[in-house]
Amino acid sequence: MAQNPLSRLASFGEDVLEKAAQNPTTSKLVTPVLQLKERTDDLARRVRGLEAMERRIEQLEKRLAKLETDSKPKPKPASKP
Repeated sequence: MAQNPLSRLASFGEDVLEKAAQNPTTSKLVTPVLQLKERTDDLARRVRGLEAMERRIEQLEKRLAKLETDSKPKPKPASKP
């Protein structure tokens, strides 16, 4: 299966980082970069979770608003003397 150029570039970059991490000198530079990537991925997952939660809250707010408008007391007709 042929990879698109972007996938090939990403794969190449990962290979370079792995080789650089094995070298003690470049390891000091590469290790924090790899940790940053992991943290960024984790943050992206959390943001996606927050977006789903925001959509759910919006749905609940709409339901609540509808319930509030439906449950407003209707004016009583004036009683005749």
